[in-house]
Amino acid sequence: MDQIQWQPWYRKIINSLGYDPSEDRRAALILNQLLKGRQISLNNLKLRIKDQPTLIFGAGPSLEADIKRIAKTRLFDICRMITADGATTGLLKIARKTPDIIVTDLDGRFEDLRDANNKGAFMVVHAHGDNIKQLNRYVKYLKDILGTTQVEPIGELHNFGGFTDGDRAVILAEVLNGTPLAFAGMDLGKVAGNFSKEHIFSPDVKKVKLRFCKDILEWQATNTTVKIFNLTGSGENIKGIERITPEKFENIILSGSR
Repeated sequence: MDQIQWQPWYRKIINSLGYDPSEDRRAALILNQLLKGRQISLNNLKLRIKDQPTLIFGAGPSLEADIKRIAKTRLFDICRMITADGATTGLLKIARKTPDIIVTDLDGRFEDLRDANNKGAFMVVHAHGDNIKQLNRYVKYLKDILGTTQVEPIGELHNFGGFTDGDRAVILAEVLNGTPLAFAGMDLGKVAGNFSKEHIFSPDVKKVKLRFCKDILEWQATNTTVKIFNLTGSGENIKGIERITPEKFENIILSGSR
């Protein structure tokens, strides 16, 4: 998703949720300053993912059951893994696995984000107007960081498109040339998962965010040549993305039918 494609989405999002673009820009400036001399390159991330089958984990209600189903296959051994923020906790606690990359705006359980980072996970930290406090508080404790923003790229920050940690993780996986892609733990319904952000101040706002996540994923499905699958055990169907079992995804990878 390039900048021209992203701008209509961004305008729709700020109009729906009342966000202030100037605050998003302020957050981007702060993150860019915090990362001076510390950021990693996009190529670092590409070398970790490129041409590898990739699993993306969201923090929806199905996450725990999805991880347990995936654990019955060889997917944890043959896939690269990207977690969306709070899903990191689920992967660490349930599967005892460390993701390769974490996509986060730092509102998940920070102790687990930092633990995974110390174990080798690259961090893709996102700046927006509502997480300036978290940026100032937590970024200094992290390493191997690539910064992102939802406004025009500033300094060393990138904007790949996407809104929630979940859909940004799927878009990022394609940018990094992961193939084929599958995601789990993305119910995208009306209920937040146990591994979602620690404090949800407005369930109604959360529902709107999940709707945008679903809409963006459906857009992505029709604007990519990469095959994307949905391994989530329940929740919303996503137009253009086939829902399959972990076993079927394993067979797709092992048979080379990408």
